Amino acid sequence: MDFQDTSIATKIPTKVVGSIKMVYDGIAKEVSVPLATFETPLWSSVKRGALVSQKTDGVFVSIIDDGMSRSSILEAENLSAALRCKGWIESHMQEIASVVESTSRFAKFKEIRVENVGSLLYIRLSVSTGNAAGHNMVTAAADEVLKLIISQCPYMKYVSISGNYCVDKKVSAVNAILGRGKRVSAEIVVPNNVCQSVLKTTPERIVDLNIKKNLIGSVLAGGVRSANAHYANILLAMYLATGQDAANIVEASQGVTFAEVRNGNLYFSVNMPNIIVGTIGNGKQFDFVQQNLEMMGCDTQNPKSSERLAAIIGAAVLCSELSLMAAQTNQGELMKTHIALERQKS
Repeated sequence: MDFQDTSIATKIPTKVVGSIKMVYDGIAKEVSVPLATFETPLWSSVKRGALVSQKTDGVFVSIIDDGMSRSSILEAENLSAALRCKGWIESHMQEIASVVESTSRFAKFKEIRVENVGSLLYIRLSVSTGNAAGHNMVTAAADEVLKLIISQCPYMKYVSISGNYCVDKKVSAVNAILGRGKRVSAEIVVPNNVCQSVLKTTPERIVDLNIKKNLIGSVLAGGVRSANAHYANILLAMYLATGQDAANIVEASQGVTFAEVRNGNLYFSVNMPNIIVGTIGNGKQFDFVQQNLEMMGCDTQNPKSSERLAAIIGAAVLCSELSLMAAQTNQGELMKTHIALERQKS
């Protein structure tokens, strides 16, 4: 079977929604976003949030950090030997950085963190990977780093290239703290009158719901450094539309929504530490992906296209999160909207 054969394709309803007024890198621009989803009310949700952005100064987005991670496991005969190797690693960062950056002209060493469990060493490597999502790039770098470490610490034994301390496609505290991929924050200030006219609610009600639903509710549920309404919905829709590894929404859906009343207006922000996206590499060869990326200014003509894509995703997540939170302040609105948009007459 030819796994590159795409003659059989799965079709997912896709709609371009917007435009969102976004301020990124100090420049205000309007951008429309492609959303591939079977949950079609998401289109209206982002559209309403986009309308709010147009009636304000816009959604301000920042990329706080960028680094793809891969953890590996080495094992020694005893704790003393493991700690000796840990010491070697921590005192030879420049040598490790040189090895990392020799594996790809796009790979830039960021850091290594080492944790031991008895005689086991968990080595978490973080690498900036340019416009690629970086799964393969950081793994190739980790392979070479392990060769270097074992050559200098021959008493260490290889266990695995991936040790679950990365953490890849699993919810974890470490990713929420250190980040994996791009750390994105987006904010908006919504005037009181716009809250009432477009969102059909008030700043006070949204803030109150955010505390009781996203914060307290997530604590009761045992959420792992995460308190939001539905980041995963928009992440999946945009990941599918732009040729991303969709399983990465597991860690990407972590994040915290923050809201408060300021001078009678609504301050609202979304904060996501694990946005893993690329604009080159596997999955980007399809025509629809290229068209969607080009439409958003995220094609290869832009040397920072993956950062821009992450910023646009942050803006889209904010728009939909704001719209959903507003809807849930009004009893019955959410279900009424879903019925109106999803049910078809026979």
